[in-house]
Amino acid sequence: MGSFTYTGITAAAVLAAFSSAAAFGQTTPAALDWSPVKAAAYLDQRSGWWMTWPKSARDHGTFCISCHTVAPFALGRSALRGPLGESSASANERKLLENVVKRVRLWREVEPFYPDQTSGLPKTSESRGTESILDSLILVWNDIPAGHLSSDARLALDNMWALQLKSGDMSGSWAWLQFHNAPWEGDSQFYGTALAAVAIGSAPGDYQSEPGTQAGIKMLRGWLVRGLDSQTPLDRVVLLWASAKLKGLLTQPQQTAISDEILARQRQDGGFSTSSLVGSWKRKDNTPLDAESDGYATGLVAFALEQLDAPQNRPQLKRALGWLRTSQDKSDGRWPASSLNKQRELSSDAGLFMSDAATSYAVLALTNAPPR
Repeated sequence: MGSFTYTGITAAAVLAAFSSAAAFGQTTPAALDWSPVKAAAYLDQRSGWWMTWPKSARDHGTFCISCHTVAPFALGRSALRGPLGESSASANERKLLENVVKRVRLWREVEPFYPDQTSGLPKTSESRGTESILDSLILVWNDIPAGHLSSDARLALDNMWALQLKSGDMSGSWAWLQFHNAPWEGDSQFYGTALAAVAIGSAPGDYQSEPGTQAGIKMLRGWLVRGLDSQTPLDRVVLLWASAKLKGLLTQPQQTAISDEILARQRQDGGFSTSSLVGSWKRKDNTPLDAESDGYATGLVAFALEQLDAPQNRPQLKRALGWLRTSQDKSDGRWPASSLNKQRELSSDAGLFMSDAATSYAVLALTNAPPR
């Protein structure tokens, strides 16, 4: 099968892309009021822990691509290269990319993250659908600085397209892991399918215009738009992000309606609370959801608004970015967020899962922020 070693991105490609690629925001003030160094240290520590945690280990010497820690890390950590003066991927980014590439190339040989035999039906199909989307998003994101789609990213997208559902009410979507854990594994098929749209729309080289993608994109668009009104506001934020990448996914009035709905929930301090964006979701232990502003909702909303770049949203975006700039934990570099599923000790490994995602999206929002 050959070597799976990830060779990295050349410094020239990274620096060139940092001057133009929106997904890797680089316009950073000379004097920051948040710490990229501490954010990177937090993300590196948490991703390193996950990669070596026995429960994340999978076959063929690989590890699970988690929705809360690893996938956001792949997006957010790369955005810190500009502020940190890094010319290539960090050590943990390389480990992650090697892991993803290995599983993509061995797609027919590796076991699903959660096989039916040990996790029950239909976890194999859910695992495959979920992984195919996350693999595609991670490898596409990695290709953006170079400006062209690598063979591994194209293979990941091919794997993903092969699993798109083609009949019934779910036609156009993908199977997605259901563990009754919000916001990524609890009735989250819409979220996952919206991420597929982000991957397709972000793929360099105008991949979304290739003839071979058109039938699948049409089905994808149809399913997302049909289900739009029944989704949580949080999932509609991801759709808003996707609509800025995949041409024609939403009309401008649809984008405006989602933006207005979300911005109406902005808190007085400028932030957003995840609990206000998840509808009637309740914790399994019946404890109340945390109502204060948090890094996950605020980072994700701000980043999505930046991608849309609608002038009418800029005052609220400025307030959200202000909250992010002043809400980084000065001790360990994370942005706080708490579990939607039960009350957890926030400093425990599981208790930090939401902060892992929050920190990555806060970084994405801050590094893509317009100049002040």
